[in-house]
Amino acid sequence: MRDEARALLEEGHKRALMLMGESERECSFDRFLESIEAAYSARDEKGSSVRRINVEIPPQPPENLRKLSRARIGTYTVFQETYHRKTYEMMHPSGPKSSYLDRLYAMDEALSNGLNDVGIGALFGLYDYRFEVLSLIEHSRHLDSKFGVGPHTISVPRVEPAEGAPLASAPPSGVSDGEMKKIVAVLRCAVPYTGIILSTRETASLRDELFSLGVSQISAGSKTGPGGYSRPGSGTQFSLNDTRRTGEVIDSLIMQGYIPSFCTGCYRLGRVGEDFMELAKPGLIKLHCLPNALLTLKEYLQDYAGPEAREKGEALIEKELGSVPDPARREKTRENLKKIEDGERDIYF
Repeated sequence: MRDEARALLEEGHKRALMLMGESERECSFDRFLESIEAAYSARDEKGSSVRRINVEIPPQPPENLRKLSRARIGTYTVFQETYHRKTYEMMHPSGPKSSYLDRLYAMDEALSNGLNDVGIGALFGLYDYRFEVLSLIEHSRHLDSKFGVGPHTISVPRVEPAEGAPLASAPPSGVSDGEMKKIVAVLRCAVPYTGIILSTRETASLRDELFSLGVSQISAGSKTGPGGYSRPGSGTQFSLNDTRRTGEVIDSLIMQGYIPSFCTGCYRLGRVGEDFMELAKPGLIKLHCLPNALLTLKEYLQDYAGPEAREKGEALIEKELGSVPDPARREKTRENLKKIEDGERDIYF
């Protein structure tokens, strides 16, 4: 785990997503918690460490959720896969994943047992995408109504070919690129405060288009097989379409005028759950997000970027600094950017 985390750090990452399967025999829950701490203990040659780990794991009993709430995690994510019950039961006929209701109410259990930020998602291609989108919206409304905390993130993966899964090569309700654009646009309008996550399952060109329609978080340089970062060629779980290295993705974002942000400030300052939602829903979170994005981009440019990306990135920072809404915060951000240039690291609001 330390080797994997170190390999990520050497690419410039500061946030990671950690997954766990369903076999208690292969990996117990306590072992998973130990793995989180092992990843946090890793350092690269520059002394960088992972600052926040989000987790995507199966629904857990209350005692495990309470343990997880005491661990240093960001968002707890469970994908419903499909909200259409008959399709779900057909796709998951046996095993721990076979309970549709356990899956559906995993976020209720999480928020009832000490976790603050949760992420939801559907695997598009198993059933009619319109039904899945409406279900994601209704799931968001349910969580917001019951807990005052809507989903921190919504993920929109499409079925991609996977080893040992013939259905994945011909999904029963395949989603076109045009429909994918509608999915993102509708979710952005319906749940404006949430982060919409797009994975490297999608092509680079489509990902570029989806930024303008509402995607706000992306993965970069992903590997889908255990050990894939520190041991290249160790296998994959499913196919990826954007196979660019992390640096290439970040360079592309900068060239398009987007700010690649590695911010983890909210998690580490306790700005989570209802506190986060109170800022996110009216858009006030920008007062924190924009300065922190600029500061983390500055770090990346100093430590990991090539000369061309650094030059373009510095110009982008200078341009976007004028968009910081509060003059005092803007001036403090400028001071902190200078501190990072002088060697200080991990400064955030």
